[in-house]
Formats: sequence, C-alpha cells, structure tokens
Amino acid sequence: MLKGKVAVVTGGSRGLGEAIAYKLASMGAEIAIVDIGDPAKAQPVCDKCKEHNQGKAKAYQCDVSDFQAVKETVAQIKADFGTVHILVNNAGITRDGLAAMMKEEDFDQVLAVNLKGAFNMIRHCAGLLIRNREGCIINIASVAGLMGNAGQCNYAASKAGLIGLTKTIAKELAPKGVRCNAIAPGFIATDMTGDQTENPLLKMIPLGKMGEAADVAEAAGYLAVAKYVTGDVLRVDGGIAM
Repeated sequence: MLKGKVAVVTGGSRGLGEAIAYKLASMGAEIAIVDIGDPAKAQPVCDKCKEHNQGKAKAYQCDVSDFQAVKETVAQIKADFGTVHILVNNAGITRDGLAAMMKEEDFDQVLAVNLKGAFNMIRHCAGLLIRNREGCIINIASVAGLMGNAGQCNYAASKAGLIGLTKTIAKELAPKGVRCNAIAPGFIATDMTGDQTENPLLKMIPLGKMGEAADVAEAAGYLAVAKYVTGDVLRVDGGIAM
C-alpha cells in the first residue's frame, strides 16, 4: 500500500513514534527515524521495520527544535532515501506544572519541541513533498489541545498550536497535492504517560480504559492513505473529548 514511499517519523525510537514507524513499515514504507537520542537506541526499531517492509530503515540524531539541525538532517535523509512522501511529527515533551508556578524555561522548551519542532520539519520537508506533487503530513497533537488540562498549560498550548498549524498547512499545500492532518490521542499507555491507573480522569473516558500506542498507529496508517482527507483532527481518545 505504501511500497516505494519514504516516511519520516520524529520521536520514533519509542512509544507512539515506534508504533507508528512499525505500522507504516508494515504497509511497505521505508522509514527514517529522527530522534534526539543516540541513533543506536533506535536501531532495534529500524531492524524491526526492515523485517516489516523488506526495505530500508535508518535513524538520525536531531533536536527538532533546532532549525539548522533539522535542515541538515532532512538534507541527509534526502541523500539517503531520495525524497520524502510522509512526515509524522510525533516528537514531544512534557514539563508539567501549574501556570502560576511554572518556570519560563519549562514553557519555552515545550513550545520549542512540540510546536516549533513540527514547523521546522514541515518547513524543510515541504519542498520535497511539493516536488512529488503528493504527500502526507501527520501531526501528533493531543486532546489537551482541544479541551485543556490543568497543570499542562504549556503542553496544551503547544498542541492547540499544532492543530492550528495543521489546518493552515493543509490549506497552503492542498493545491500541491499534499495533505496535512492531526491525530489527537487521549490517555494512551506509553513511557511518557506512566502509571495512570489512579488518575480520576480515567472515569471520564466513555470507553472506560486507556488506549494503546497501536490505536494511534492505526490512525496514522489510515491518514497515510486517506487521499481525500486533509485539515482534519482525528481523535483517538476513547470518547473523552466528545
């Protein structure tokens, strides 16, 4: 289904990014993983992707909040893979705290990675996508960006901004055949969310349980091939943001 396509997944060494990389690889895509950590830590993910797609997978170390570093990394991906067809902006961090007591650097850092990082990747991949006259950008937002979440003003702001970025990019690139959508996960069991079994918000989920990384990956797989869907925000949240 994605045979011959190249997918870039940021934050792809674990959690949601890892699951998304596996899903796209299982659909035939070649995978470029961009992560701030040591590329060696992403090698097991690359190896598993190669088992899925019988093709190529490679990891790149890059801080997505660094505009110049992203430019250089995308140039290297182009040299290695030839082009980019799918971009998944998944890299994200949290620095939780109440707004009244939050440190300035905690606010700035979350916005820099979660929002500016996505812009940086889009900015430097856009030329390749436009040149192909086809392409797909998938931004991993959050229900926090739709409904807010106490103690996460920085994270919610970054994800709300990401939704606005998604809709704007969708309008700008649609004439070039490039689609841009967002996924808004709810409570998903990953290393980042930790143990949420006692979280009172679980009682607000109509389906009554946390989601799994594979649920978000399935949504990414759908958006990667949904040729007539752009500018949308697909919730994967068990109904919490209805």
